[in-house]
Amino acid sequence: MADNRPHALVTNDDGIDSFFLRVLVEALAERFQVTVAAPMGEQSWIGRAMSRNKDVHMAEYEDFPCRAYALDGTPSDCINIALGHLVSEQPVDLVCSGINIGFNACTPIVLSSGTIAGAIEGAGWGIPSLAFSHHVAEEDYDFLRKNHGKASGTLEESLRASSAHAVAFAGELLGQPVPRPIVHNYNFPMGTKSDTMVERTEPLPISLMKLFERDTAATFRFRYPDGVELPREGNYDMPCLLRGNISYSILDLNRIGEIS
Repeated sequence: MADNRPHALVTNDDGIDSFFLRVLVEALAERFQVTVAAPMGEQSWIGRAMSRNKDVHMAEYEDFPCRAYALDGTPSDCINIALGHLVSEQPVDLVCSGINIGFNACTPIVLSSGTIAGAIEGAGWGIPSLAFSHHVAEEDYDFLRKNHGKASGTLEESLRASSAHAVAFAGELLGQPVPRPIVHNYNFPMGTKSDTMVERTEPLPISLMKLFERDTAATFRFRYPDGVELPREGNYDMPCLLRGNISYSILDLNRIGEIS
């Protein structure tokens, strides 16, 4: 029997084994026909990179309640290859990227995010595209990253509530025209519930400055800076998250770093 439900193409940058991705896919699958095309491993902070100088290999992935492909490329590769080759027989109504382990808020992070980039690729094809991220406690981040986002307890409850919101947000965009490349960027706070408020926000225009520490005389290692002062007031994404609300920013790709 043909599946006539709207078709959502899903990717992420944490890798196809991410529990955060799985929870989103399971929620979407209740309303949408879903196809997953996600990186084989983590591709965080890779931005809009595409694999120009290497072959990208694909494997079908059976451990999902839908058709799924793992690719050894970037999130942008995954969406481009999926739209160009893997789902050409079934029009895609939405591209969803996430749910990311950790927030994708503040201008420098938004511009560096593989999660955002996956949605950017979909937007470039004229498809309504959404990016989803979930704020996690700093002390939990390394564990989640190393364990494919395996959440439990209150974090899992928050993640599942966030996924329900994501399905609703996706549904609101169905059939809407896409006059120019736009990404709908949602960040969910810790402790998200079914009635958590949504705020329309702008990316916080901060600078993270030095992102590498010297390891040896000729070696440098990426290190997210400590002690970055973040405001809790204002119509920006990060203060919104810190207030416990869902941040919703529209990223207009014709105005990089701005809001529409």
